Amino acid sequence: MANKVKQAWKSGKAVVNGWLAIPSAFSAEMYSQSGWDSVTVDMQHGVQDYLSCVACFQGMQPHGVTPMVRVPWNEPGIIGKVLDAGAYGVICPMVNTEAEARALVQYSKYPPKGTRSNGPIRAGLYGEGGNYQATANDEILVIPMIETQQALDNLEAILDVPGIDGIYVGPSDLGLSLGMAPKLDREEPEILKIYERLLKETSKRGIAAGLHNGTAGYAKRMIDMGFKLVTIANDVGLMVQASRAAVKEARGEGPGLPPPDTSARANPKTGATAG
Repeated sequence: MANKVKQAWKSGKAVVNGWLAIPSAFSAEMYSQSGWDSVTVDMQHGVQDYLSCVACFQGMQPHGVTPMVRVPWNEPGIIGKVLDAGAYGVICPMVNTEAEARALVQYSKYPPKGTRSNGPIRAGLYGEGGNYQATANDEILVIPMIETQQALDNLEAILDVPGIDGIYVGPSDLGLSLGMAPKLDREEPEILKIYERLLKETSKRGIAAGLHNGTAGYAKRMIDMGFKLVTIANDVGLMVQASRAAVKEARGEGPGLPPPDTSARANPKTGATAG
């Protein structure tokens, strides 16, 4: 049950992460063949529920991507259920204090490191012996989101909580918390300075920093800056961008997207991991 994201981080590589708002196993199945290293089901702001999350995992499974979930909140019931469903990582919104970070770790790990209840209905064979419970505490990624001034005020204490594997920045909420407009690809000097601080503090502790991005170009820039987990928009956003470009090209109003690979079967994993 080796976690490929964790392995990439240990080797110093960055991970390119997909994001699913659409509650469809078929959509997840197709999307997972695009070369992503990991794909995250968004149960906070997507239109996903628990059953659609399981269906998305089933769609992803044949294609080698690492399944993760952004849970709706720091609450033990839903965290336990998405892990039982097979999530290899939990991204949790609005973790603002050391106590909240400790609670997230507790909910995500089996005793003695946490209080997660045993019942991996899909992640392992429920009711049968196996190695899932023996390895889950080491392989599951616990990733609090840093997206408020309060979280920044408590940053070092949050990062020092045992069991935290990385952090994930929500730029829109971070901007709102600082009195700015919500958006993804930020250029404000004060925000970029915050990113530098996050990278410095996570690097000192040997944990990863992640960021949600609006465009691939900005994501590449953030990898070069030092982020080890970058998400590019989500399935809805990329679909709408591609659709708009296609319509404009058909109407002669602007360039479209590059032509698709028409070879018999393009390798979906080529170039998947950015270093």
